[in-house]
Amino acid sequence: MTLVALVNPNTDRATTAMMAAIARRTLRAEDGYEVRGVTVAAGPPMLVDEEALRASAGHVLDAAARLLAGPDGARVAALVVGAFGDPGVEELRARTPLPVVGLAEAAMREAGGGGRRFGIATTTPDLAAAIDARVTALGWSPQYTGIRLTTGDPRQLAARTRDMTDRLAEAVDLCVREDGAEAVIIGGGPLGEAAEALRHRFPVPVVGPIPAAARQIRLLLGQPARECPPDG
Repeated sequence: MTLVALVNPNTDRATTAMMAAIARRTLRAEDGYEVRGVTVAAGPPMLVDEEALRASAGHVLDAAARLLAGPDGARVAALVVGAFGDPGVEELRARTPLPVVGLAEAAMREAGGGGRRFGIATTTPDLAAAIDARVTALGWSPQYTGIRLTTGDPRQLAARTRDMTDRLAEAVDLCVREDGAEAVIIGGGPLGEAAEALRHRFPVPVVGPIPAAARQIRLLLGQPARECPPDG
């Protein structure tokens, strides 16, 4: 089995399990993949501001180092960093020859494919500037229509999946109707279930970052993705 580790940069183990389960829909056991969720040892249960995002990079590096030094370390074929700010991605690439994929970079590559203009819908206003900066750093600014945010405390919203999905749907609609987005990314690993629920609700692709990262892993490991991308 090809072992892919999904490192959750927050400490919520339920979020780790949810993200790993979504990744397994693309990285299927019948295709020879094993997805292992790894939760960092320190930090908040949800990354909602830039200070927490910056601090999480070190926790990601520590978690990956423990995994790679452990009994299954030699089996790890690739790493996914399961937060939309991609904390620690560049540092991990400098430390290991393994493929390393971040949620934001994978989602933007998919959403912006073919020159599409894309927006981002998310729940964390205090991370909006960091997300905009990530767009710029990855070279997607010419195709970026901007970010649309839900209202309310993101931690409270995360505990109410239906409400979160409905508010994200409103944000996606604004991206499309008012900003002219031709694809919309749901910007957050903990928003994975909402992204799945919204995937076919709009006339444009709604990109979930976890499936996008899993598809990127398959390509990097030399296997085409069996699951169709959002515009397929």
